[in-house]
Amino acid sequence: MQLGLSVSDSDVSSFTPLVVLELADDTKAEAITWLLNRIRGKQQNGGAELLVDQLLFPAQDGQKSNQNVFVVGSTLQRLLKGAEDVGLFKEFQDGTMRGFTYANRESFKDFYGDGEGFLSDAECQYIIKHELDTLRAKNEEHVPGYPKVKLYPGKSVVRRLQSKGVLVQYFPLHNKEDLKRLSFSWYKKIKLSFQPLDDIRHYFGEGLALYFGFLEYFTFALVPMAFIGIPYYLFDWEDYDKYVLFAVFNLVWSTVFLEVWKRCSATLAYGWGTLSHKKAFEEPRAGFHGALGFNPITGREEPVYPSSKYHLRIYLVSVPFVLLCLYLSFYVMMVYFDMENWAISIYNENPNLATGILLFVPSIIYAVVIEIMNLLYRYAAEFLTNWENHRLESSFQNHLVLKVLVFNFVNCFASLFYIAFVMQDMVLLRQSLATLLITSQILNQVMEAFLPYWLQRRRNKKVHKRMRRMMGDKELPLLEQVQLETEMNTYLGTFDDYLEQFLLFGYVSLFSCVYPLAAVLVVLNNITEVYSDAFKMCHVFKRPFSEPAANIGVWQLAFETMSIISVVTNCALIGLSSQVKAYFPESETQMILIVVAIEHVLLAFKFILAFVIPDVPKHIQVKLAKLEFDSLEALKKRVSTNFYVWNKILIYCLLRTAFYFIYFFK
Repeated sequence: MQLGLSVSDSDVSSFTPLVVLELADDTKAEAITWLLNRIRGKQQNGGAELLVDQLLFPAQDGQKSNQNVFVVGSTLQRLLKGAEDVGLFKEFQDGTMRGFTYANRESFKDFYGDGEGFLSDAECQYIIKHELDTLRAKNEEHVPGYPKVKLYPGKSVVRRLQSKGVLVQYFPLHNKEDLKRLSFSWYKKIKLSFQPLDDIRHYFGEGLALYFGFLEYFTFALVPMAFIGIPYYLFDWEDYDKYVLFAVFNLVWSTVFLEVWKRCSATLAYGWGTLSHKKAFEEPRAGFHGALGFNPITGREEPVYPSSKYHLRIYLVSVPFVLLCLYLSFYVMMVYFDMENWAISIYNENPNLATGILLFVPSIIYAVVIEIMNLLYRYAAEFLTNWENHRLESSFQNHLVLKVLVFNFVNCFASLFYIAFVMQDMVLLRQSLATLLITSQILNQVMEAFLPYWLQRRRNKKVHKRMRRMMGDKELPLLEQVQLETEMNTYLGTFDDYLEQFLLFGYVSLFSCVYPLAAVLVVLNNITEVYSDAFKMCHVFKRPFSEPAANIGVWQLAFETMSIISVVTNCALIGLSSQVKAYFPESETQMILIVVAIEHVLLAFKFILAFVIPDVPKHIQVKLAKLEFDSLEALKKRVSTNFYVWNKILIYCLLRTAFYFIYFFK
């Protein structure tokens, strides 16, 4: 049974393919027919009113390929109306950012003619994703052809098909011409300049553009630390008393860095129309399960899971598991110290070049083990968080971030805290910090850049060879592109990218005063990170759907928490310096009290500084206030107009009633 058309370049001239839907190879024919009818159906009948067509791939190496691959597009009018449904903000004629409305479309800047080019590809794909996600079951009790895949009114069809494995994946297609231009301006030219954040946002969306904006900002913010750290490393290396001033500068830098970033992100988000974007009502996650009940807010039927079971899973299983992992991390740390003592003893017995190199081996092994443990724990944390059965995606992400951050913080920094404050060995602290930082950066570059590039290159060659063998000289760019992109890895979001920057920020803010080159190494790492991440996004991963974002979310809180911990750490390091101890030769208690008092003063100064520096620049506050005022005035005018109209209708009805009463009863 052929459910669609074999699509070639000439076949898709009627619409531009924007999104690919891949169903399981053994999907029932009636389920496919039902889904396509819902996608194509009119909105008033519960459909998405989108355009969809089937791609028919030839057999591969004598084996039948998956024929259940579809491309989805839309008419321009449908996309413009969808832009209003998702609450897209665009620039108005007066320069302010306002929620787009189809009725007032011509009042928006850059809207010409029928609106061709007004919406970016990323925005069009985001709209299509929203329309697909909000396809809801009506009166169906189950998916046609799958009696066990139950449905109920209001259930998201796409999420249900995803959770049951019927829908394998759906993703946005790359635009070859736009991608080529972006690649050239972004990473193909090695130059000292800012990233094309507006172009990144235009192609990948605000969430990813904000990550690259933060990466760029963090790198530039580290430059003063790097410049100050170089002379400290060259001239005052063995004189640890000198790191007091560096530690104080570190404290001020970490606070100002984060507060100024808030202003930068607010400026970017306002220009992109996401600062005032209201978050849509969250639907249950695709993997959420429970007994059928009613949502008290929407009144729709949906799974309900008892909160008592949810909390029991967290406190009786997840928390003990995390504590067990932390215990294993501490155990591995103690094994590392045993190895360190063994290497030092061998060097002391026979100091030479070989035993000198041996001194660094335990730290290198420990750094590799840390990365492996972080990776394994990440998979375990994802499985555990999914098993907890969170109803909302935001709740799932928050619990996952908390689990991963706690373990990574302890796993990466526990040994440094132990060396600094228990052993009080600044030479070993410097060596361990340098080894951990350098080794982790090398491993990250290999795992995140070189390995994915090599694997994707091999995969691309295989697909090109297979397609040429099957099709001969006939060119089918769309088929080939879809075949390539369906086999690409799925980009799982900015979680790992922010986590890496969080750990690097920790290395710099916590202990860089004893290893001033930390900032230099992080700057070099981030410069290569920009290019490797840019290449990954353009050529290694599937194109991700655009997601509106006003800031970096929970990661802002994570970085601020790290900066507070850095205040305590740096004050303690200052207290351990011989320069400070020399002022209190007889009373160590007095010294501790003074250091604690200074720490509290610095924390107070930090919070005052955070309060004094506004999160949103003044000119943007004025624009937001003006927009709110205009909205209120428009609402008042509408209410006043409606009141006037209803008064006229009421008077008219009364007069008509009086006329009929007089006419019939005169």
